[in-house]
Amino acid sequence: MRKQDITIYDVAREAKVSMATVSRVVNGNTNVRKDTRDRVMKVINRLHYQPNAVAQGLASKRTTTVGLIVPDLTNLYFAELSKGIDDIALLYKYNIIITSIENRLMREDQAIQGLLNKQVDGVIYMSDTLPEEAVEAFKRTDTPVVLAGTKDSHSDFPSVAIDYKKADTEALNLLYNDGRKNLALVLGNPDTVVNVQNRIPAYKKFMSDHNLGEGHIYSNVKDHSDGYNLLSQLDQDGVDGVIVTNDVTAVGILNSAIDAGKKVPEELEIITASATQIASVVRPALTAIRQPLYDIGAVAMRMLTKLMNNEEVPETQIELPYEILKKQSTTNE
Repeated sequence: MRKQDITIYDVAREAKVSMATVSRVVNGNTNVRKDTRDRVMKVINRLHYQPNAVAQGLASKRTTTVGLIVPDLTNLYFAELSKGIDDIALLYKYNIIITSIENRLMREDQAIQGLLNKQVDGVIYMSDTLPEEAVEAFKRTDTPVVLAGTKDSHSDFPSVAIDYKKADTEALNLLYNDGRKNLALVLGNPDTVVNVQNRIPAYKKFMSDHNLGEGHIYSNVKDHSDGYNLLSQLDQDGVDGVIVTNDVTAVGILNSAIDAGKKVPEELEIITASATQIASVVRPALTAIRQPLYDIGAVAMRMLTKLMNNEEVPETQIELPYEILKKQSTTNE
């Protein structure tokens, strides 16, 4: 591996620590155990890791600014993504400008243009939708753009995410192996690229392959209240296993089931697709598709760093590994 190819991800992997820990060591943060710090520094020295952008920024006295587009600042999913981005930005001495498009008060293309007007050096886009107006706004600019935790339909833009189709299929298989036959998929916005090209096709294929009928897809179920109110429809449709794309919505379904005296997981199994802290603090804890949110953000920021510095990026469509965390909301914990 060439010296210029070494990334913080390589150091973290070799040292068997998180990228956050590597960032803390490089930045001189004292909140790292000595043995861990020594191990990280040994790997840094062995791999000759050097964040070139720092030296470039100090030499040129130029401040690098990254624009971050976030759908909802209160959503833990995006907060955890942002943490990875922020730690890498700190490592490279970048400034971050955050633009929220919460509740769609600002259209994506307006948010993009607003950031570009501030002459940001790069943009990380985390919205769950990528409308045509946003695509055109990105294509009109020479400013590098990276998608974090989402994808575009034509792979026109670099992205870092997981294999959503494979993850959902594995989760559906878990429910099926638990004896669940009337499976449902609960979505927030059904029109996102991830849902249209990954989750919905994966669900339909699984149902067809296992002769389970057409199944049930519930859309525009976006918050705790929506999830809570959905339970009656799930009961009416005889659903006994459900995958939910949002933790808060999944908790709404869980709470409604508990209030109705419905047993989880005996009568209804629930899997959430986000695995933020919310999924683990509720009782019963939710089985979840754990996306490496911190790493997705960190790798996206590192990719953007390379693009901003005109470095070679061998792979622009990166899928990081996920795992299914089995908890009390499914039978085979």
